[in-house]
Amino acid sequence: MDVIPLGPGFGAELRGVTLADIVADDAAYAAARAAFEQHSVLVFRSQQVTDEIQLAFSRRFGPPEVTKVGSQGTGSHFVILSTIGPDGKVVPADHRLSLRNKANQLWHTDSSFKRVPALTSILSARTIPARGGETEYVSTRLAFERLDEGLRNKLQNSFAWHDYAHSRSQIAPDLASPEERAALPPQCWRMVWRNPVNDRGAIYLASHAYAVEGMEPPAGKRLIDQLMEVATAPGVSYMHQWRAGDVVMWDNRATMHRGRPWPAHEPRLMVRTTISATEADGVDTMRPPSSQAAE
Repeated sequence: MDVIPLGPGFGAELRGVTLADIVADDAAYAAARAAFEQHSVLVFRSQQVTDEIQLAFSRRFGPPEVTKVGSQGTGSHFVILSTIGPDGKVVPADHRLSLRNKANQLWHTDSSFKRVPALTSILSARTIPARGGETEYVSTRLAFERLDEGLRNKLQNSFAWHDYAHSRSQIAPDLASPEERAALPPQCWRMVWRNPVNDRGAIYLASHAYAVEGMEPPAGKRLIDQLMEVATAPGVSYMHQWRAGDVVMWDNRATMHRGRPWPAHEPRLMVRTTISATEADGVDTMRPPSSQAAE
């Protein structure tokens, strides 16, 4: 297996290995897991992807999430990211599917609004437009290391509130349904997630973050905006140009990502699995000292 660096200080393509190899071979898995911990974003090209292979590969890294209420794929382990309606045609721009896809164009990390946050997400390209629709990534680990020491120390003991409805309201006021709001109450997590494998810290933020515990709302919002600006500054991202058969996985503890626009008339079908973080991934250290927030 060859590890080919891709981005500005993070991201790598793994060559000479398939998802099926990693499922079947412990040594291949160990090498891929080491690359994941180091590079945060891994790209696999020209994969023969089926739902069965993607799920088996996902299980190698931990327990797969059950897709939340309100999403395509609810109740399964798959999130279906599609612009194709029940009639087989591309939905219009004002359709709820299109609006939900537009919300994914905000910088975010997956599942920070859930009671159990995510270790990794695995996204496969099934049907892609001829151009556009890229996925852009930034390293919140490198962003943390760019901060001055005083701010890094402050963030170590700071907590932010995350809410699914907050991010969706930036696209449309009622985009998060009442059922989603009830199932996904706000969660509070440390603003720095330290990797237990390499002890490197990363800013843990997303478009779902709306407040900082213990700070007045305007001051908390300014801090969140400041950190988001540092993390997404020009020149620090890796832009993935999708090809059919691509699979990309990323570390939700140490990156943010966003989808990029694509032609409204072209179909797009991506399938995502998301792996819950466990104590071994450092999730136990993310919880606030009181039980009010994340229990």
